[in-house]
Amino acid sequence: PSKIETGQGLQFSLNYFSNFDCELSDLRIKINYPDGFLFKDSSPQALEKTEWEIPFIFQASGGRIRILGEIKGEVGEQKVFRGELGIYKEGEIIVLKEVAQSIQIIEPALYISQMVNNSPDYIANPSDLLHYEIFFKNIGKISFQKKFLLVKLDGEVFDLGTLRSDKGESGPGDNSIIFDWKNVPKLSFLDAGEEGKVEFWIKVKEEDFSQEIKNPVLKDKILISEAEKEFEIKVNSKLVVWQKAYFQEEFFGNSGPLPPRVAETTTYTILWQLENYWNDLSNVKVKAVLPSNVRPTGKIFPEDAKFTFDPASREAIWNIGDVAAYQGIGKVPLTLAFQVALIPDLDQKGKTASLIKEVEAIGQDKFTQDILSSKFPELDTSLPDDETITEQQGIVE
Repeated sequence: PSKIETGQGLQFSLNYFSNFDCELSDLRIKINYPDGFLFKDSSPQALEKTEWEIPFIFQASGGRIRILGEIKGEVGEQKVFRGELGIYKEGEIIVLKEVAQSIQIIEPALYISQMVNNSPDYIANPSDLLHYEIFFKNIGKISFQKKFLLVKLDGEVFDLGTLRSDKGESGPGDNSIIFDWKNVPKLSFLDAGEEGKVEFWIKVKEEDFSQEIKNPVLKDKILISEAEKEFEIKVNSKLVVWQKAYFQEEFFGNSGPLPPRVAETTTYTILWQLENYWNDLSNVKVKAVLPSNVRPTGKIFPEDAKFTFDPASREAIWNIGDVAAYQGIGKVPLTLAFQVALIPDLDQKGKTASLIKEVEAIGQDKFTQDILSSKFPELDTSLPDDETITEQQGIVE
């Protein structure tokens, strides 16, 4: 761009091309930034933010360097970027070509902000319905008339088929929305000091395992008049826990009367399984409370699992620690099996007996820093997952 507001993000490119009739080698490109420019990233990666190695350029070939940053300055100030291409020899660049480009800092006329689900710093979750509210305020001295506002969406986990807006226009599956001044009064006329708003709704995909997406972000770029602003929100992973109970299984070999009998011991196997979606997690643990007449026998699988039981609180805990993105999904679920012993009480006769209370998995998303949680209901001796057990075999005698 030739003009930019102070504090705005700036992306620019430097293209290079060789007209020599031979191959050039050991080249360097150097860019001298003006005061007020903050370097953020480049493609390809830079040496110390200002230099790039070009091993060789063939005849009639070239390349491109993209730089991303932010610039600040006084209104009216000219910011000059200077580029050099040369041969790198003995620690010095022998310059073959120099270029310069200036950008003028202009007075901001529009201030753009947004809220997602009533928050300026929202962190999304899989399957969320996102309500975007985009605000545009005239902070200049003259009015705006008959303007369009364009929103461009960029993010692999946007469910574009759910995009809708009352006053914006978009086609099926489009990743952009156009708000026309004919439909939005504040785009038709926005006086100095006034603020307008447009809004739209879109869902986050629930899951997408067709390709591995890690640390997803949802970006939206707003363009109105000469102003533009880009926002992004992070998306949490999804943590899912199940618990199942069996009498017939392949881990330990359970024993005791079936149906269970008052004052007699019957053992069962509890299975905990965990799935994690898009982001790495830390400090993951699974926990549940055992009833007073149920105790762990000490048999667990895998044997090196960090499984503990507190007799005072009756809480069983599986400390997992780090869980990688997509761990537990597919053919190898993240699983813990442990055996419990039930001694039914007299008041449970003629009923099913509780084996384990509601289970909860918790962990911290390393990408968003949010604490994630998942729960699964309690289980009893009806053993809904054990197909070898009849309904009557779950009733205490």
